[in-house]
Amino acid sequence: MLSPSCKNWQFAVHGRQLAVMEWGNPEGVPVIALHGWLDNAASFTLLAHHLPQIRLIALDLAGHGLSDHRPAGQPYYIWDNVADVLALVEHLGLERVVLLGHSLGAGVATLFAGAFPERVSRMILLDGMIPLDYPAEQLPESMARALRRGARLGRRSLRPYASFEEALQTRINSRWPVSRQAATWLLERGLKQQADGWVWRSDIALTQPSIVRLCEPQIAAFVRRLTMPVKLIMAERGEELSLIESMLHMVPSLEFDMLPATHHLHLEPEPARQIADWISQRLLADQDG
Repeated sequence: MLSPSCKNWQFAVHGRQLAVMEWGNPEGVPVIALHGWLDNAASFTLLAHHLPQIRLIALDLAGHGLSDHRPAGQPYYIWDNVADVLALVEHLGLERVVLLGHSLGAGVATLFAGAFPERVSRMILLDGMIPLDYPAEQLPESMARALRRGARLGRRSLRPYASFEEALQTRINSRWPVSRQAATWLLERGLKQQADGWVWRSDIALTQPSIVRLCEPQIAAFVRRLTMPVKLIMAERGEELSLIESMLHMVPSLEFDMLPATHHLHLEPEPARQIADWISQRLLADQDG
């Protein structure tokens, strides 16, 4: 399957460049798409095939894809992604947007919408809804563990792949497997070639545990502020539902569905078509209303 026509561009945030993929109708409803951990904006390529009528704007989160890494020694906190999303919305001059988030991106979307509910008209969340937490009473031990691992980070290096094909096979057969086509989309944006082989563009610091995370009561405060319509689509063969079940009742206007799919459901042909149909129907209804 060929990639749909896409515009690639960048914008600056505090001296860092963040990269964006944009598809569809420039006059269509703006949808900000936020990818999962160690993925990149290309994870929304298949959905873009089915949504030519909307303006789909997918951000490479910091340290992913073609976006700059955060400065050495600066941790990757999820709330810093919220600041980057706000910078993107402001850069585009948009008053209100639809948020589309997968996994980590869904957690970023929830924090953004909870902080700025007046800026979000609708949310579509894919196999995720909230960020990972640290129970408050476990924070000291979790912090110590993360700091010890972070101290060893400087001695680690990325093992290069001998070929693009070797990297492709590794991604296809990873913990979260995807099809060859999906892996190709992700790796074309997520790999770079150097003298000794192919390596990931993503920052190795992303693989480290967080020094600090929000705790459940703090996350719940954001969830309760999701006053806009929220469509949550979970994967039957995913592992995320148990992490969010306790908070589903807190969302005032939640529409919940499950699809027979794996974690990357938006990169599987039939689930992606269904997700795109749901998005199209709801955005059309919003326009008619």
